[in-house]
Amino acid sequence: MGIIIWLIIGGVIGWLASIIMRTDAQQGIFLNIVVGIVGAFIGGLVISGGSINNAPLTLTSFLVSLLGAVILLAIVNLVRRGRVR
Repeated sequence: MGIIIWLIIGGVIGWLASIIMRTDAQQGIFLNIVVGIVGAFIGGLVISGGSINNAPLTLTSFLVSLLGAVILLAIVNLVRRGRVR
């Protein structure tokens, strides 16, 4: 059951991050899920200082995951186009 929740929340976070960074038309649901899950990992590393735990889903953890996904998309845009949108 946990993996299904990861996929759903990861998809939502990746979708919201792609809307914020204006890359929604360039990626599908699979990339939204990947961006959401990897972004949550990056956000956890940045905010918690390297110690990642299995925190429950709260508004704070959701926002940290969204911030990590936006950072990930900014890095991808910087590498791909040479600028951040």
